[in-house]
Amino acid sequence: MAQVDFKQANERYAANFGDNGKLSIPPSKNLVVVTCMDARLKPEEFLGLNLGEAHIIRNAGGLAKESLRSIIISQRLLGTKDVLVIHHSDCGMLTFTDEQLRSKVINAHPGNATVSEAVNGLQFGPFPDLDSSVKDDVAFLKNHPLVLKEGNITGWVYEVETGKIREVV
Repeated sequence: MAQVDFKQANERYAANFGDNGKLSIPPSKNLVVVTCMDARLKPEEFLGLNLGEAHIIRNAGGLAKESLRSIIISQRLLGTKDVLVIHHSDCGMLTFTDEQLRSKVINAHPGNATVSEAVNGLQFGPFPDLDSSVKDDVAFLKNHPLVLKEGNITGWVYEVETGKIREVV
């Protein structure tokens, strides 16, 4: 297990929890943020968001397709409208192809047909160009019939080197 005392950290967090338990389930800013799971990103902080203001959906690469189920639930059941897609510089998704990762997994389990079959059925979603991936994800959401059209869908890049964001689309 990670070298973190989660219980002690939670005790400190809970001691200062205040009225946060009274926040409503729908986010107060009617906002969904789709971003990467990268441990260097703290989207609430770099966007100036407080607890209860937005849904933050995270996955490897901040991919819209993997976030679709959560976006639909957020919009249709919890009233969100606007969607921010935020990818970031120095992303691990820029460093491999599906075939490279499949080979790595298969080679770690030689002769295991179950593992080979399972990994060959996955699309990991790496991308070779950061800005293009943001544009593709925004276009995917704007063109998807289940994503609401009432709000804005915009795409951004967070620069891990500076902490700044820049709008792509």
